[in-house]
Amino acid sequence: MRFKPSFFMQDALAVAEALLGHFLVRRIGNRRIVTKIVETEAYCGVEDKGCHTFGGRRTERTEAMFLPGGHAYIYMIYGMNFCLNVVSAGKDDPQAVLIRAVEPLEGIDFIKENRKGIVKDTDLTNGPGKLAKALLIDKTLNGCDLVRGKELFIEQNLQLPDFTIVSAPRVNIDYAGEFKDKPWRKYIAGSKFVSKP
Repeated sequence: MRFKPSFFMQDALAVAEALLGHFLVRRIGNRRIVTKIVETEAYCGVEDKGCHTFGGRRTERTEAMFLPGGHAYIYMIYGMNFCLNVVSAGKDDPQAVLIRAVEPLEGIDFIKENRKGIVKDTDLTNGPGKLAKALLIDKTLNGCDLVRGKELFIEQNLQLPDFTIVSAPRVNIDYAGEFKDKPWRKYIAGSKFVSKP
């Protein structure tokens, strides 16, 4: 079952917590790869010095962040790794949630094909660049609809268990001044698939 679009119209902090435990799904041909979201980071728009749209910056790179909540914002870091973000809030309120780590559930053979040389299952998708490689996520999916899309989308976990959410500072944003230490990284306590910053 998919979320309604209104789920993604909340602010990034609310969506960052609410996504935990739900499913990020990638479909390629007749293959369906399902992962559970275990770690996120909120980027809270024009007032957040850690956010790509701080100060209202609107560029070709960030244009997807200005779409209504429920779209994908995908960018490249270090010239080699893609990062998947879930746009949140309303149109022209550019907030997003970085998906930092997922737990593979279905299609693990496919994930391992894309992460050759990785020995431990817990290292397959425990970081934003790693999960993008594992699920073949790149800029061709930038701006895609995560509510109604067919190749990449989010599904509800209708049997969501109880878990504790840990809040911690976001990773690799030393440039963000007083926003560097905001506890806007969220993850499921005890998950072995959380990244190691």
